[in-house]
Amino acid sequence: MNAGKKGLTGAAILLEALEKEGVDLIFGYPGGVLLPLYDALINCPIRHILPRHEQGGIHAADGYARVTGKVGVCLATSGPGATNLVTGIANAYMDSIPLVVLTGQVVTSLLGTDSFQEADITGITTPITKHSYLVKDAREIPRIVKEAFYLARTGRPGPVLIDLPKDILAIEVEPFPAEMKLRGYVVPSSGDSAKIAEVAKALSECSKPVIYAGGGVITAGAGGVLRQLAEKASLPVVTTLMGIGSLPYGHPNLLGMVGLHGAVAANFAVDDCDLLLAVGVRFDDRVTSGLGHLFATKAKIIHIDIDLAEIAKVVRTHIPIVGDARLVLEEVLNVFAGLPVPQVADWWEQVHAWKNYYPMKYDKERLTPQMVIESMGELAGDDTMVVTDVGQHQMWAAQFYPIAKSRNFATSGGLGTMGFGLPAAIGAQIARPDDLVFLVTGDGSFQMCIQELATIAHNKLPIKIVLLNNGVLGMVRQLQKFFYGERYSQTDLIDNPDFIKLAEAYGIRGIRVDSMEQVHSALAEAISYPGPVLLDFTISPNEDVLPIVPPGKPITEMLGG
Repeated sequence: MNAGKKGLTGAAILLEALEKEGVDLIFGYPGGVLLPLYDALINCPIRHILPRHEQGGIHAADGYARVTGKVGVCLATSGPGATNLVTGIANAYMDSIPLVVLTGQVVTSLLGTDSFQEADITGITTPITKHSYLVKDAREIPRIVKEAFYLARTGRPGPVLIDLPKDILAIEVEPFPAEMKLRGYVVPSSGDSAKIAEVAKALSECSKPVIYAGGGVITAGAGGVLRQLAEKASLPVVTTLMGIGSLPYGHPNLLGMVGLHGAVAANFAVDDCDLLLAVGVRFDDRVTSGLGHLFATKAKIIHIDIDLAEIAKVVRTHIPIVGDARLVLEEVLNVFAGLPVPQVADWWEQVHAWKNYYPMKYDKERLTPQMVIESMGELAGDDTMVVTDVGQHQMWAAQFYPIAKSRNFATSGGLGTMGFGLPAAIGAQIARPDDLVFLVTGDGSFQMCIQELATIAHNKLPIKIVLLNNGVLGMVRQLQKFFYGERYSQTDLIDNPDFIKLAEAYGIRGIRVDSMEQVHSALAEAISYPGPVLLDFTISPNEDVLPIVPPGKPITEMLGG
């Protein structure tokens, strides 16, 4: 590359470009090829958080993005540093989370020679990024950064990767202007007006409608208009795991989560409805049981999604609309305002009968995980964020915690990544330092990224860790119990450490709870304590997440409902 006259280093150009995008925080782990960048960071106002593992760094950036809607930024060195980000990139891609992932790379003259700590990270991550860049000219950095952030946050959000060779970061150049070149990239907006009129008419004429709300509602900030439409047309609402918070917990129109561990009333309503208004959903197999041809078979299906590829991918769609969920719903609401409201009194009578006959319930005479989750909700305020790992505890949190606002529930949905919770809670707490953060985790998931306790301690983050400790890999064990004749294989965690002592070793306060009488007082003590707290709740390994839909069965054939 012809450097031309001297100017800024590639590293300085990069940091300046990040600042112009509003970046004030990077989760990063240094390495040899990144030394030019880390040297430049010393005099940069961007805050840097050092995780204890690269996977912790990307999950933290993910958590930051989920609770704010902003683009999360993480940084890792070449080779193993970059490959340690792969799970986090896939996790963000599956859940449509906006990230810009920066990776160091060997010098350009060594690319393709299998040099020390070289990995083709752009090739490795091609299926799990919206786009990726290998920078070969430092002058292009302003444009590339501008494009990366635009791609990450627009349309269907997702991760974008920028791979930065060491010599590109070190060289001094005069940068080119930051002019984007994204031919062919189109961001859908409000959708087709004729289709919107068709949706409004269908809503007016139906008798058994259901709104099926997913993560796209949260991403688009469409919860408010969805609530207006649900109230105006008297529509029952069900959500996916990612859609929790679309309507506040306890709202009279909300039936709860639908699918594998969904509420009975939600599953029955979807199965029996004559119109299903699906907004920002993928019709994934955790909801449809992988049986798209048997899902909502009595319904006219309307699918609103910003990604054309999702339309009719799983189920037959009668009215497809490609567009931004908030803008589309606003248009639907405007058109619907001039039409008669649907006659749904009989439908609501049936829905209420299902809710009353099949409530979410548990044994209240002993210490149970459901009791712990409900107690958290009783003691915490509406601005509290709940971050979960993956497993039984995740489903109990989804079923029983009263999420009042969107972006207050962060969980790994599509990829189901154990270990996500602890670092994601770090990102959430740093993003919103004045709000309470609960991490709900299990002893299996917790140990996947347990080293991030050091990051919590070092940064004095007042996260309250609710560890539902049952001594087993609970969700796998439950599946073995129900569907493999109680033949348990490799699910006992008999050598778990003393988690209280472990927390204390990091300087984190620990509280052990082994009786139901201690639950409220322990949670109240943790909430009032100004620093991080680990609450270790002793839970029976025989606790199950119910109801559950057996594999290959329609969502109406639930066990334990």
